[in-house]
Amino acid sequence: MPISPNQGSSGGGTTVTITGVNLAGATAVHFGSKLATITANTATSVTVIAPSGSGTVQVTVTTAGGTSNPLNFYYVGAPFKASLSDTSGPLAGGNTVTITGTGLSTATAVNFGANSATPTVVSDGVITVTVPAGTAAGSVGVSVTTAGGTNNGFSYTYVDAPTVATVVPAVGPTSGGTPVTITGTALSTTQSVTFGGTPAPFVVVSDTLVTAVTPPGTAGAVDVAVTTEGGSATAVGAFTYLAGPGI
Repeated sequence: MPISPNQGSSGGGTTVTITGVNLAGATAVHFGSKLATITANTATSVTVIAPSGSGTVQVTVTTAGGTSNPLNFYYVGAPFKASLSDTSGPLAGGNTVTITGTGLSTATAVNFGANSATPTVVSDGVITVTVPAGTAAGSVGVSVTTAGGTNNGFSYTYVDAPTVATVVPAVGPTSGGTPVTITGTALSTTQSVTFGGTPAPFVVVSDTLVTAVTPPGTAGAVDVAVTTEGGSATAVGAFTYLAGPGI
C-alpha cells in the first residue's frame, strides 16, 4: 500500500494519497494517533490532508473490513535560512547564489519575488540556485520551499545593466595618469573600469557618473569597459592613447 508523498510539513496540511485495495468506504485515516481529513476515496485510493505532527508516524486506513497494515510518514520541520551568498545581481539573472541554513535537504523551489528556480541540494544545510531573470530592477523577497513548508526573510536586489554614453577626454598620453569622466546609466554599483583590458582606479560619483584615471597603455584606440553588479558595458575605441614626442 504505497503512500505519496511519504513526508510533509510538521505543521500539517500536506495532501497525501494512499493507494491499495479494498479501500472504498474508508472511515478513518490515522497519522499516528491523529486523524487525517479524507478528501477523496475510491476502491483503490484515499486522499487526505495530513494533520500536524513530528518525527516518523505510522499511517493506517480503516474501513468496515478492518484496519490496514501501517506505512511510515515522515514529518519535516520548516526550513530556516541563515545566509544568502549574494544579495544583488543582474536583472537578466543567470548568476549562482548559495543559501545556507537548516532543513534544506527537501528543497524543491526558490522564489525570487514571483520568479521561481529549482535549487541543487548540496546538503541539509546548503543549497545552490541559479537566479532567474527579474521582472524589473529593485528588491524582491527570497523564499525557499521544502517538504516542511516555505521560509521567507531574505531580500535580493535586481540591478539594471549599465550603459556608457561618453568618455571625456577621449585622448591622453601612453604614460597614463589622465583623469577621465565616464557618463552613462546604472553606474552606482561599478566594480571595475578598464582601458584596453587594463584596470584603472575609479570613483563612483553617482548612478550616472564615474571618474577614473587612465593606466599606462600603448598608442592607439582602446575600449573602455565598466563592470557593475548588473553586468558590463563597453564603449568601443572610446579612448585613444597618444605616443609622446621624440627628438
